[in-house]
Amino acid sequence: MINLLPPDIKKAYRYAERNVTLTNWLVAAGLGLIGLAVLGTFGLLSIQANVNNYSQQVNAAQLSLQKQHLKETRAQVQDITNSFRLVVKVLSQEVLFSQLLKQMATVMPSGANLINLNLSKIQGGIDITAEATNYNTATQVQVNLADPANKIFTKADIINIVCDQKSARDPKYPCTVNIRALFASNNPYLLINQKAAP
Repeated sequence: MINLLPPDIKKAYRYAERNVTLTNWLVAAGLGLIGLAVLGTFGLLSIQANVNNYSQQVNAAQLSLQKQHLKETRAQVQDITNSFRLVVKVLSQEVLFSQLLKQMATVMPSGANLINLNLSKIQGGIDITAEATNYNTATQVQVNLADPANKIFTKADIINIVCDQKSARDPKYPCTVNIRALFASNNPYLLINQKAAP
């Protein structure tokens, strides 16, 4: 078929065809963008709904765990704390007698012998019994034990001194002195202060 139309009309038809094709492409692209927007919106809403749902589940699980284990955990922590305090208390009262006896032997004055040690009911205290050749030596035992330079006791009090040749265990030592002493807090002969021992 021969197109006998004038060139201006031919040109106009060509541009009209191109416009229709471009319009179809624009409509298709617009519909595609609208479809993508709908899909994106639906996807975002779906994701947000899942996030909210999981968030609620996590919160519910956390609340459930807190309700179930909070009291038990607190009780366990309290038990551990109490046990630790008891251990510290026991260790603070444990005396390293082997080292304590050596130190006490060095501070005993000449003419006095240590004959008995009793842990006192007073916390951190000890009852000491020594025998001495005379009354002055018996009092010197108390002075030496109470001396802070010896790092054994903060306080040593004489309970009594008895000088009786007849009732003495050994006639060379007629005097018996009973002393109640309190351990010094920095005493290196307590187990808890073991690193400070000489």
